Amino acid sequence: MHAFFERLFRGLDYIDVKRPPSQVAAFYRHFLQPVKGLLILTLVIAGLASLAELALFAFLGVLVDWANETPPEDFLAEYGWALAGMAVVAAVVRPLLVLVQRGLINLTIVPALTDDIRWNNYRWVVRQSLSFFQNDFAGRIAQKVMQTGPAVRESVVNVIDGVWFLVTFLLGTVGLFAAMDPWLLVPVGLWTLAYGWVVWRMVPPVRKKSADLSEATSALSGRVVDSYSNILSVKLFAHAEREEAFAHAGMTRHLDAFRVMMRAIFDMTVTLTVLNGLLLVATVGLTIHLWLAGGVSAGAIAVATGLIIRLTQMSGWILRTITALFENIGTVQNGMETIARAHSVTDRPDARDLRVTQGAIDFDHVTFHYGKEGGVIEDLSLHIRPGEKVGLVGVSGAGKSTLVSLLLRFHDLEGGRILIDGQNIAGVTQDSLRACIGMVSQDTALLHRSIADNIRYGRPEAGFEDVVAAARLARADDFVRDLRDPHGRKGYDVQVGERGVKLSGGQRQRIAIARVILKNAPILVLDEATSALDSEVEAAIQEQLSSLMEGKTVIAIAHRLSTIASLDRLVVMDQGRIVEDGRHHDLIARGGLYARLWERQSGGFLGDAVAG
Repeated sequence: MHAFFERLFRGLDYIDVKRPPSQVAAFYRHFLQPVKGLLILTLVIAGLASLAELALFAFLGVLVDWANETPPEDFLAEYGWALAGMAVVAAVVRPLLVLVQRGLINLTIVPALTDDIRWNNYRWVVRQSLSFFQNDFAGRIAQKVMQTGPAVRESVVNVIDGVWFLVTFLLGTVGLFAAMDPWLLVPVGLWTLAYGWVVWRMVPPVRKKSADLSEATSALSGRVVDSYSNILSVKLFAHAEREEAFAHAGMTRHLDAFRVMMRAIFDMTVTLTVLNGLLLVATVGLTIHLWLAGGVSAGAIAVATGLIIRLTQMSGWILRTITALFENIGTVQNGMETIARAHSVTDRPDARDLRVTQGAIDFDHVTFHYGKEGGVIEDLSLHIRPGEKVGLVGVSGAGKSTLVSLLLRFHDLEGGRILIDGQNIAGVTQDSLRACIGMVSQDTALLHRSIADNIRYGRPEAGFEDVVAAARLARADDFVRDLRDPHGRKGYDVQVGERGVKLSGGQRQRIAIARVILKNAPILVLDEATSALDSEVEAAIQEQLSSLMEGKTVIAIAHRLSTIASLDRLVVMDQGRIVEDGRHHDLIARGGLYARLWERQSGGFLGDAVAG
């Protein structure tokens, strides 16, 4: 039985990645489209289950009247088949309808729909630009992706189990009351109007309060994750109390938002309790009055009292369900603000795959400001010949790393163009562009997976022998084979921890170099690639990097000028412009910015400091 319902909708399909709509109704339609038929079927069955329950209440009144009018010895003979029929409704039909309804909700729709929404939102968000992630907490973004699926799911359940059940039951109650005596519709009608007023006036504000609470929850999660993911800095600066204060501010905001929402729910509960009490007293009193006047039978008292008790019992949890519906809509709306953003860096509709045949790179009058008025890269032009090894030099903030980010198209240019073998990178697919560029950065972050998986990230189809060969070239194989983790994993199966925290900086750097060696891309970018290595290991790896660079176009960034002094050409940048260009000895002889930087690193700066 379980498998039958679960096969009706599996989800997690590899369909085209699409931007989620930015309007609430459209967002729901977009994600509920795959289960539209199942939802309609569930509503029909839920309606039938509600009618079956109403039939039992109606039969209760008839049963009371039969008992009053029929001698006991004739009762079964006269009404036995009717009793058997209602027994089938009570013991078979209604349970079967409820079983199918719960199977569709609990086994078919709820599990798969939840993760299907998460899956498609994750696929959209993971393709966002680098700046999207740089401008937010990773934990906050993850929270939005994770909570939106359950919120949509719960909205659907709230409608089926709450709103739809109330509508069908209330309409059935109105029909039964009208058949018994139209006067019974008066208290039910007044209660319905009052109940509608509660829903109209008191529930919608919960949507805004829920959105505020959801935002506070996401922000709090972001603060906690930020502290934990940077625990080394927290320990180094002994700032546990400072982080406590940072988290406390987030928790205070969350507590305040939670209390505001719970006050609104409390007010609704009190109001509804009063309305339910008045409805029960008015309906029972009116029914007894009509019975005394001969307008209705004794069975009508039983039916009316039973229905009203059931209705008032339902009204509380249905109001909570409606409130939860608005809360979930608020959560969805809050998540949409992050999830449904358009990608800021996109492939053109006619984008083609990049083909690197030689490796020539041209920066043609490139301008980029990070959206600021002041320039970061200003009208920069630079030609790098196929197979040329170029070093980028300059003080921090000169624009070196920004230039590399633009080459990788992490951002779109504000002016000019970048060409690789004559192909404008704005007109090629981002995946093909980055597949042709291997990069080792100073800030090496590894995935919380095995060492083998991290190295294989450079070429996923590579075999284990290729992974080991790359690790040997990066001088990583020796330390990798000695690794053990608390779960008994060894060597290349060891998990490196979040962002690779279980490894030292030098070990992470060697894994990153092995990853790029395995990738073997025609263009190589080294951004302080050996900065975390000790001198002996660096010297050994430099030999391998020299071998790796053969036949490739290379751009290397290094503050330690001795590591790039032997490259074919050095480009000196300052305030987003190229101020010097030439070989090491030529730049030294020129006596410009490069010469001053070299002098500081080769003893003049430290000598001056010691002399002082």
